[in-house]
Amino acid sequence: MRKMIDVQTACELLKSWDDILILTHQRPDGDTLGSAFALMWALEALGKRVRVECPDPIPQRYDFIVGEYTPEDFSPRFVVTVDIASSDLLGSLQPVWADKLDLCIDHHLRNDMQPRHLLLDSGVPAAAQLVYQVIKGLPVQLDKKIATAIFFGIATDTGCFRYSGVTAQTHRVAAELIEAGADHVLVNRLMFSTESRARIELDKMVLNALEYHFGGLCAFVAIPMQAIDSLQIEESELDGVSATPIRIQGVEVGIVLREGSGEYRVSVRTRGKVDASVFCAKFGGGGHKEAGGCTIQGDEPTVRTALFAAVSEALQQAGLSWA
Repeated sequence: MRKMIDVQTACELLKSWDDILILTHQRPDGDTLGSAFALMWALEALGKRVRVECPDPIPQRYDFIVGEYTPEDFSPRFVVTVDIASSDLLGSLQPVWADKLDLCIDHHLRNDMQPRHLLLDSGVPAAAQLVYQVIKGLPVQLDKKIATAIFFGIATDTGCFRYSGVTAQTHRVAAELIEAGADHVLVNRLMFSTESRARIELDKMVLNALEYHFGGLCAFVAIPMQAIDSLQIEESELDGVSATPIRIQGVEVGIVLREGSGEYRVSVRTRGKVDASVFCAKFGGGGHKEAGGCTIQGDEPTVRTALFAAVSEALQQAGLSWA
């Protein structure tokens, strides 16, 4: 049975163990990678052997954080996960490590992991902000490399500090990271002001394929596998596409449906009246109040019908009506 712990206890655990393995989730994003590498570098500064493992290849666009990382080879004695709310997100690493987790550091409201110790704070908008608290509790200097990784995690998981989960404390942490040398200009330029040519072409396709439902309260777009394959776009570049429908004035629920092999990956964004995590939980997924995701088996018509039925119910429960 897992034991809920606080930051101080997490710090004591990390100080007392060596040969530490840090796991990220599959299809890695900025939060899980920034959290993992910042924590690794902090623990290495204490003289510990640490390595990061990711179920999937780390996207090239994150090289400015990860660099030419070569993991150490050792038998782990303490296993940590960062930004993982479900063991399914361990992907290919699940069979090996799911029942051997010592510490889970997470910020998702719904967490079904079963580690020995769980450090969970759903009040922070990114796991990296929680990892920052842990690192601050360790006898280690917050240098430029660590600070940049944490800033990277927070910035990417908050849409560059735009989401409602961002608090005054989040901004205070960002300020401290910048004072410690975080290259916030580089992070913001590469993550929010630079797109590949393939991504721009995908944006054109998404805008042309947008549909409006429920009197414009829901914007929906389906991206066929053929489009992704033909553009040869990196998985990591698809994350920002999820925010396109919700940018439209009057839309309360934005849905991006991405075709996979016999299944559809669903990304949901809302303006807060509809809880995206509750919506996605109906299909076995989860997330946060304004951003969630899930995977649904079946063909596109069946998946669309199920999603629109759920949208109708969610809008009505939120007291939203349409003509």
